[in-house]
Amino acid sequence: MKHSDLHFLLLFIASLMAFSACSKDDDDSVKQTVVNANCNDASTEPTLSRLEFPKVKGGSSVVLIHSTNDSYGVNYSVEWDKNKKAQRWSCYQMNSITNAKNASRYRSNDNQYPFDPLLPKSDYLSQDCFWGSGFDHGHICPSADRLYSANANYQTFFLTNMQPQYGNFNGGEYSPWYRLEIQLRSWANATTTENMYVVKGGTIEDDQIFPTKIKGEMRIPKYFFVALLLKNAQGYKAVGFWMEHLSQYAKAEPLATYAVNIRELEQKTDIDFFCNLPDDIEEHVETLPVENVKRAWGL
Repeated sequence: MKHSDLHFLLLFIASLMAFSACSKDDDDSVKQTVVNANCNDASTEPTLSRLEFPKVKGGSSVVLIHSTNDSYGVNYSVEWDKNKKAQRWSCYQMNSITNAKNASRYRSNDNQYPFDPLLPKSDYLSQDCFWGSGFDHGHICPSADRLYSANANYQTFFLTNMQPQYGNFNGGEYSPWYRLEIQLRSWANATTTENMYVVKGGTIEDDQIFPTKIKGEMRIPKYFFVALLLKNAQGYKAVGFWMEHLSQYAKAEPLATYAVNIRELEQKTDIDFFCNLPDDIEEHVETLPVENVKRAWGL
């Protein structure tokens, strides 16, 4: 073989290897044309390569992947810290399938907030600390985002999908969290939206929680956050939201007040969002100046 032919063959093989790195042949991931340095290791759990997933922390954290018995499959996923006994985030997708209204909100007189069957009880708190605490069972993946099937809606009531929230934060008319949830559904329902990837949670690190725990066990987040990645015909765009967890709000501040770019949200939360995007796309959508991000999202 000529030296030039050998050189060409080696380049061809290298390009094939780069193309296949961290790729997955479905609609939930992106074909990689370059090596993705920070993608999740999905060798034992392919679901971790979906675009809604942040970088999995590992260590004392486990990922709980909730799927339904219908054709849609993965409903939402949670990263649960076994040492802190709190959820770090819930992530999920919003699209034309999940936007369907085929079921009503789950109701039960006996067990409104079921224990998560994917988590050993030894890794949860000794009790459901919400009752009598003055805090709501705050859904992270909302019930209203999962009405496409009764089973999908039921799963959103698992205790691992809850964080303690003040009533006026969870559902008050001035609450940025409540108003943002409505806005998310509007963005997801837009005719131009192909898919929206959502990560939500409350802070659980020692310097980002209230000094007193509920019943001596449950951490109360000082802040809540949302990271969004939207795909349409033009490509991808991303935005983050960071809001203080307050018991009262004097007025309805514009949602733009809470908007940040993803890189700033990563610095605030120490979570690597949308790590399964190709590095060049991830860098572009996560580092846009926040004013550009607000314009892109109509904020």
